[in-house]
Amino acid sequence: MTDIISYLKSTDNFFLLAGPCVIEGEQMAMDIAGQVSELTAALRIPYVFKGSYRKANRSRIDSFTGIGDLKALEILRKVRDTYNIPVVTDIHSAEEAAMAAEYVDVLQIPAFLCRQTDLLIAAAQTGKMVNIKKGQFLSPESMKFAVQKVRDAGNNQVAITERGTTFGYQDLVIDYRGIPEMQKNDCPVILDITHSLQQPNQAAGVTGGRPDLISTVAKAGIAVGVDGLFIETHQNPAVAKSDGANMLQLSLLPRLLEELTVLRKAVVSL
Repeated sequence: MTDIISYLKSTDNFFLLAGPCVIEGEQMAMDIAGQVSELTAALRIPYVFKGSYRKANRSRIDSFTGIGDLKALEILRKVRDTYNIPVVTDIHSAEEAAMAAEYVDVLQIPAFLCRQTDLLIAAAQTGKMVNIKKGQFLSPESMKFAVQKVRDAGNNQVAITERGTTFGYQDLVIDYRGIPEMQKNDCPVILDITHSLQQPNQAAGVTGGRPDLISTVAKAGIAVGVDGLFIETHQNPAVAKSDGANMLQLSLLPRLLEELTVLRKAVVSL
């Protein structure tokens, strides 16, 4: 699949990027992808499976980073081929772009790296769609420069993801005014629900979160007209190897997506 943007816009519904924070193993990835792809197909939600093949940004050196780059990338490719859905993963350096592009459909630029010109250009030059996460330290208006770097490198398949703005040392806040502001760049804008609810920089070196607010934040995003949602989900967040504190339990996803689909219909009918 080359024209991912057209696929994401193929229905009147929002689109969804969802999956585990990091690939922990083949069975867990396949189970999540299978359940979510079945659910989204029934609700006519264009779906992209999300899974990081490696977590490079961790607070502590003893935190889980992955099962091995190529092993995890092979699992992502198996998800894509088995369920016929696009897959997205993070990259962390310019050298990783070409490697990851052999296995996935969308390359995601982490928020802390969204100003890295060489990384953006390398991702763009693969021809894959590039999803740029807005830095927690940037204004919505400033994201136009990151988008333009990708376009100047010859790639118009680009999206922006809002994931909260630093609010003090240990919290994030979402400024919903930024959604329409970033949509002025004529590209899809995605709201990262679960990372926006992180509580970073905890004293223990393990990020906290507010998963009880996932539904609230998601509904607010749909209400203001966001194009897509990003939700990390896991069969049992309590034992997830990364970001379990802010993930959505997989069993709660069906009801949430049903409610959001109803809300979306009301919004587009206005």
